[in-house]
Amino acid sequence: MIAFAQGTFYLGGAADGTFSSWMAGLLAIASGISLLLGFLTPVGAAAAGLGCAGLAFSWFPPPAPNLLELKLTAFLVIAVASAIVFLGPGAISIDARLFGRREIIIPRPSHRPKDL
Repeated sequence: MIAFAQGTFYLGGAADGTFSSWMAGLLAIASGISLLLGFLTPVGAAAAGLGCAGLAFSWFPPPAPNLLELKLTAFLVIAVASAIVFLGPGAISIDARLFGRREIIIPRPSHRPKDL
C-alpha cells in the first residue's frame, strides 16, 4: 500500500515531467498494485524493495510528500519486501488461484532420540 501511495505522490508532483520521476512513480504504482492483488507477488515485492532502496539512497529525486523520508522506515519496507519475496503469496491471492497453493510438509521422525 505504501508503494502505491508513494507512486501517486511521484506522479502528482511530476509537473515538470522528468523521466526519472515518471519511471519511479510508475514502478511504485505497478509494484503496489501487484502486491495488493497478489499477482506476481515475488516480482512486485522485489520491485518495491529495489525502488525503496533507490529512494533511500537517493537514486531518484524524492517527491514533495515523501513517505520514506526516514532511513529506518525505508529499511523496514525493504525488510518486509524481502520477506514477501522469499515467502511468496498468501492463500487468498491471484497467484494462489493461478499457480496453486504451496503446501509445506514437515516430516516427523520415525523414532525418538535416545536420552543421554
